[in-house]
Amino acid sequence: MPDIVKIGFVGIIGAVLALQFKSQKPEFGICIGIVSSILIVSLGIGKLQGILELLGRMKNYLGDTHPYITILIKVVGITYICEFCSGICRDAGYGTVAQQIEIMGKVTVLLAGLPVLLAVVEQMYLFI
Repeated sequence: MPDIVKIGFVGIIGAVLALQFKSQKPEFGICIGIVSSILIVSLGIGKLQGILELLGRMKNYLGDTHPYITILIKVVGITYICEFCSGICRDAGYGTVAQQIEIMGKVTVLLAGLPVLLAVVEQMYLFI
């Protein structure tokens, strides 16, 4: 719980500082928003280690299906990165760029998930 409190404080302080500078120097407000976002992500990165350890243990139990866990990790990573980057672009006033990032993220997720779809189709073909 203390980590989420730190993340909350960084977010609130970053937003208040960005609002203070936004009226006089908009570029400073954008930079403060980006720095606070990076601080929040860096505080949350430590939690990923525990998740990766649990997924590693799941790989041991699953045997041959572990490539699907790798695909799952990639897809989740892609969505988080795209959401983070599009949020920064949207806050900076570049909504069109944010939309393009989201579209390309969706295409990348689709491409990453195609092996799973292929495996499902192969299994269906074997049962027919």
